[in-house]
Amino acid sequence: MNTESQVERRGILAAGNWIVDHVKVIDTYPDQDALSFILEHSKSNGGGPYNLLKDFVSLGVDFPLRASGLVGDDDDGNWIIKDCLDSGIDASGLIKTNLASTSYTDAMSVLSTGRRTFFHHEGANSLFDEKSVNLSVGDNKYFYLGYLLLLESLDKVRENGRTGASELLSKASNSGFINIVDLVSAQLGDYQSVILPSLPEIDVLFLNEFEAGSLLASEVKDSDLRSLLNAARNVLDMGVRHSVVLHSSSGAVAVSSSGDTAFGGSVKLPKEMIKGAAGAGDAFAAGFIMAMDKSETLNECIRYGVCSAASCLLDPTTSGGVMLIGDCLNLGEEHGFRTLN
Repeated sequence: MNTESQVERRGILAAGNWIVDHVKVIDTYPDQDALSFILEHSKSNGGGPYNLLKDFVSLGVDFPLRASGLVGDDDDGNWIIKDCLDSGIDASGLIKTNLASTSYTDAMSVLSTGRRTFFHHEGANSLFDEKSVNLSVGDNKYFYLGYLLLLESLDKVRENGRTGASELLSKASNSGFINIVDLVSAQLGDYQSVILPSLPEIDVLFLNEFEAGSLLASEVKDSDLRSLLNAARNVLDMGVRHSVVLHSSSGAVAVSSSGDTAFGGSVKLPKEMIKGAAGAGDAFAAGFIMAMDKSETLNECIRYGVCSAASCLLDPTTSGGVMLIGDCLNLGEEHGFRTLN
């Protein structure tokens, strides 16, 4: 996957959804017309690129971090840009628009389980397209795009069968980037028509069992090793260039076009330590990419990923629990790992 020019490049350009998350910890998820109590409320980063970059900062990566996206010309948009700058993230690629407000999500996280439900306002993200990204600035190694199926303009299928996302990823490849893509667990859109055009332009694809099942139109069992591996291989066979990484609450598997296969269980955190699962998939991706950038084995990449994800569970926000990678790995050693059967 690496070329000589890519070895000289460093860091990541992360583009896509930029969201302010309003995280509410609730006592129980209510039936329709019923009531539950909000126990805590906080404001945090949301959306694939935003979460990923913030996680990288917390993990302690030593490569450049660059943001790309659309935000509204409003308080939330200013809050995002300031947060990035305060975190050492290059925010020059975040464009303010007066055509829409900054995207936000109300995330309801049940205290006892960490399970979460999202209520989302697309806002400026719906206007984000390939013209919004400047691929010629800097010399980053990776181009990350997330989340497909939650980027209205990039998700549209054009008359030639391509999508804006596939066109953008093609340009990124031609500019020398390694393309990394993540999907969203949303019951909307046609997974195949939106995702398939982009697969030949993707070097590394992250997805969970729900997203894999939607893409393959078949059930994928979250703790069944054979089911996870078969799904990952089937997605790889659909056209992904290098690797498919499929993660669940039970663990993760990775398969590559060179025939490599790896898997590992998630960290067995005690229930009382889990404060919320929002952002855990992005934290997994951040840990995995960090190890990948160090040229670690696929198995070690998964270990980095599941330990980073475990640290995310310690806080109800998307990135508040993520720690330096050494502390994340210690969390795994302390509590042990699940076994995928």
